[in-house]
Amino acid sequence: MNRSLPARIARGLRAQPTGLVGLLLILIYVGVALFGKHIAPYPYDEMGVGPLLEGPSSAHLFGTDEFGRDVFSRVILGAPISLRIGLFVVVLATLLGSLVGLVSGFAGGWLDEILMRITDIFLSVPAMILAVTVSIALGPSITNLTIGIALARWTIYARLMRSEVLTRKTEDYVLAARSLGASPTRVLLVHILPNSYTSVLVQATLDFGMAILFAAGLSFIGAGAQPPSPEWGAMVAKGRDFIRVGWWITAFPGLAIFGLVLGFNLLGDAVRDALDPRLVE
Repeated sequence: MNRSLPARIARGLRAQPTGLVGLLLILIYVGVALFGKHIAPYPYDEMGVGPLLEGPSSAHLFGTDEFGRDVFSRVILGAPISLRIGLFVVVLATLLGSLVGLVSGFAGGWLDEILMRITDIFLSVPAMILAVTVSIALGPSITNLTIGIALARWTIYARLMRSEVLTRKTEDYVLAARSLGASPTRVLLVHILPNSYTSVLVQATLDFGMAILFAAGLSFIGAGAQPPSPEWGAMVAKGRDFIRVGWWITAFPGLAIFGLVLGFNLLGDAVRDALDPRLVE
């Protein structure tokens, strides 16, 4: 239990090789996102670079779409969009949920009741329906899609952090700090928070893939990214109109989503096993 966080995660990755596979997949996607402009042979919105609905070939590895755009270039240049969506959703949801959970668990009493009832209200609405409603109400766009998904996912972090705080604030080291005159703010930020974030970190790792799936789903039904954006969910949605004559338009962005989500799920499982106190020596 006295191992540092990076050492514990590294230990978990060594013990679970599938976690290394997930990390490798994620690094590949990050590399594509960073250097995609140098990899993609064409701009994502350039029309007529090849024949319309041409299948995969040496000239166009993933074929072309109904406008003659290079699907390979669009998939490559869609990587940073999906990664940004996942990152911003996880950061927003984690910050909001953790703040609510910290205050609720530490303060207790009437404030705890109010915050948890607000959390229950959000939990009573299915996450996808809430995300769709917010995204459509604000106007379909990547920014509003991100806000909608974050508002649908923050509640799990609030519950996790509250549970951790309720457990930690009765520990001997916290009681000792209080008896020595430490202020509530110091107790919360110095003694409770640093010992309460591991479960939130694990959830954030797993939630990254979920956020990308949510984003793809919202874009698929028209509540997210709008044409000509190369967001993978929007590409899958557009490609369904040509599934019989241009299966590649849907297949390749779909495979891109699958690979990225798989990478985060594999890494998340390994991180969870490494940080689970029941599994740590």
